[in-house]
Amino acid sequence: MKSLAKTRIRTAAAAAATLALGCTALAAVPSPASAAGGPLAVQYRTSASGVTADQSEPWLKVRNTGSGSVQLSNVKVRYYFKGDTAGDTYRFACSWAVKGCANITGTFGALASPTATADRYLEIGFTSGAGSLAAGTDTGDMQLRFYRSNWQPLLQSDDYSFDAGRTAYGDWSKVTAQLSGTTVWGEAPGGNDPTDPTDPTDPTDPPEGAPALFDDFNYTGHTDPRIAAHGWSVRSNSGGPGVPGATWAPENVTFANQSGNSVMNLATSTAGSGESTKQTEILTQSMKFRNGTYAARVKFSDAPVSGPDGDHLVQTFFTINDLKAPMADDYAEYDFEYLPNGGWGESGNILYTTSWETYRPDPWEAVNAHSEARQSYAGWHDLVVTIDDHAITYYIDGQAFGTHGAAYLPERGMSINFNQWLIDLAGQTSTTPRSYDQQVDYVLHVKDQVLTPAQVNARVSAYRTAGTVFQDTVPAG
Repeated sequence: MKSLAKTRIRTAAAAAATLALGCTALAAVPSPASAAGGPLAVQYRTSASGVTADQSEPWLKVRNTGSGSVQLSNVKVRYYFKGDTAGDTYRFACSWAVKGCANITGTFGALASPTATADRYLEIGFTSGAGSLAAGTDTGDMQLRFYRSNWQPLLQSDDYSFDAGRTAYGDWSKVTAQLSGTTVWGEAPGGNDPTDPTDPTDPTDPPEGAPALFDDFNYTGHTDPRIAAHGWSVRSNSGGPGVPGATWAPENVTFANQSGNSVMNLATSTAGSGESTKQTEILTQSMKFRNGTYAARVKFSDAPVSGPDGDHLVQTFFTINDLKAPMADDYAEYDFEYLPNGGWGESGNILYTTSWETYRPDPWEAVNAHSEARQSYAGWHDLVVTIDDHAITYYIDGQAFGTHGAAYLPERGMSINFNQWLIDLAGQTSTTPRSYDQQVDYVLHVKDQVLTPAQVNARVSAYRTAGTVFQDTVPAG
């Protein structure tokens, strides 16, 4: 739960520089032989045309060649390449995009049938914030790049989708596009149709009986002995994050019945000073959670329950382990963070999902990837994050929100946490008392299984139909 401001400033500066270099008109080139006759086409150019490069820079546009509107969240685009060494990992970045980099996801996968020019792919997706494409329009520039995690030069000339001569946009059939799971453009390397059932990224029904944690938060109050017995700790110790001098108030974690279901409430209050600020957090005592699916139903709020609005509030659902030393490579953290009034250099509503590799607190240095959306998320939302051996993927209300690559995968177990806290007191300087609520309906973790949001909902419904309010079969360690 660290400030991302410096990381974002650097990212913004890089994006501005890239935009300045990319403002010249890009003439179209003749299209290759038509690929699949569907409603989409993909245009490609490279901004790094060398045989080798510090990073590959496939710039893409998706065109709607059909007669109806296309929702971009249903579109996936794959760029195919050959890994430099068997153990290499890669990182994805978006330098600039007309649709906004926050609305573009990138993740890496392995091909089921490696060829001489491809054994991996970079899959580009879109969040709901990317909107739709009307007939005859395109996404505009997506200035994308990827690089080896160790920053060693990569060889591009043997990559299936790479073409050094394409320095202006044109249709390119060696990049594929899928619409709602069906390939509608391009040709994958032989034997690797993205819709082939042997594709390792295809979703499957998870087997029954996997270890799981489910809690419906059916407690009487913060002193209910079942909270500790079920492995939770309501925080009362001092320390960050948040306003210096603030306290963590366990009595502000309460439980109430809403429409026949128990809901946990985290109340955070202040009167404009550190001493008057009371923050709230509940977390698992054990750091035994690693790969698999994490889900929670959370109610974010834009306005205080009472008093003046404007505080730089953070409302969260996240997993984390301890930083053993500055820049330690076994640190991990995966966050949903909603800022209803801005903060960290932002002035309005913004939601972040962030995957952390490591950081150093002083002087500040961070290694992370994040996705963001600048809009109100007041109200109830289904939050899901999945972690497998390839990527971390975040979903909000059933829609993909962001995907972060293998470089950010956890090396050891984590705790599961909810908290609500204030970044600073600069957003609202009044000394009038005010209070904010964040509510949580349930939490679910299924060990070592990637569930779709629909499968999460089915699992939660099954628990409730059976009358199960708590279960923890996840082994320690």
